[in-house]
Amino acid sequence: MPILTLSNEQVVELVKQLSPEQQAEVFRFLLLQQWGTWESLSRYGFDKARLVAQERGFDWGAMTEEEREALIDDVVHED
Repeated sequence: MPILTLSNEQVVELVKQLSPEQQAEVFRFLLLQQWGTWESLSRYGFDKARLVAQERGFDWGAMTEEEREALIDDVVHED
């Protein structure tokens, strides 16, 4: 099979020409290609949030969503 070299812009333009069903199939393919990385990053972030909460005297599992958001906001904006 011959190999065709396309720029990123050309690939995007080709995908735009696909039907919504075909675009969804491409999306699923790309998503599955990255799933392991996303899952690992998600697990890492969850573990870090739990650890930061514990270091500050909080129980992440017992916190409400609002309390979690406030804690994350505090961590992000601390000097």
